[in-house]
Amino acid sequence: MPRGGPDGGDGGKGGDIILMASTNLNTLLDQRYQQQYTLKRGGDGSGKNQYGKNSPDLIINVPVGTLVKDYNTGEILADLIEEGQKAIIAKGGRGGKGNAFFKTATRQAPRFAQPGEEGGEKELLLELKLLADVGIVGLPNAGKSTLISVVSAARPKIAGYPFTTLVPHLGVVKVRQYRSFVIADIPGLIEGAHKGKGLGFQFLRHIERTSLLLHLVDISEAAAEDPVKDFEVVNSELRLYNPELLKKPMIVGANKIDAKGSGERLKMLKDYCKEKGLPFFPISAATGEGVPKLLSYLSKEVVKLKGKKTPPLNPLPQGEGR
Repeated sequence: MPRGGPDGGDGGKGGDIILMASTNLNTLLDQRYQQQYTLKRGGDGSGKNQYGKNSPDLIINVPVGTLVKDYNTGEILADLIEEGQKAIIAKGGRGGKGNAFFKTATRQAPRFAQPGEEGGEKELLLELKLLADVGIVGLPNAGKSTLISVVSAARPKIAGYPFTTLVPHLGVVKVRQYRSFVIADIPGLIEGAHKGKGLGFQFLRHIERTSLLLHLVDISEAAAEDPVKDFEVVNSELRLYNPELLKKPMIVGANKIDAKGSGERLKMLKDYCKEKGLPFFPISAATGEGVPKLLSYLSKEVVKLKGKKTPPLNPLPQGEGR
């Protein structure tokens, strides 16, 4: 093109790296095995006003309930709690500008161009917290796994020894035809769990997302300690991990009433809960006695709490209590 003037096209934009919450995933296993993601740079501009091709965005699917933190500072960047929710983690660089971009009426033949910019780079820490309405807590062998297997389709391992449950389990409890709620079985806690004893505190973070807590206590004659002490041991671990946990509504389930013996342990715990103003339900997860009444109460409480706009649980300062 004789006397055609400047015709350098612009470069393409770099793609963004985006995290998106998906209900099709239950774990962060994919990110365990692929820990680095890189996008191709945008295409170069060229003569005849040809623009470079934009680099496509990269969408990385993660489970619903994923908390995204900056690995180096601990700053929370995103909390992906809804299906389809997205967070742009690293923005693509701006494409360069060809000399045609700088052409004006007074500068008709610019002999310079502007290079593109580098894309963003971020080192992340991904943490998965289960989304459940009710979290079941208690000492090992309190009957948490048995209860969740009875009231839902979840099938955790059940055995007569402590720490049978090594990972949290989720179950959907259907109370009536159009009313249901999600319940989570949190592996048993022992004294010193906040320091790493037993299974440690690796699963306590899942309790932070629950609306209320169901505290199961073994009141059978076979239990070693008195039920009040068992109750206070678990509550102490919750407080030492994060004091905000004890601000959640708590319901006490006195489990194993089918093996209560003389009933002294049951009465001891009942009197304690009455003094503290805690809702108290004697049940047997094994036989189902008292379970329908407990589920009905839990369902009503979940509906009430969902109707309230409660503030999210305050995260712990970096490194504290963990």
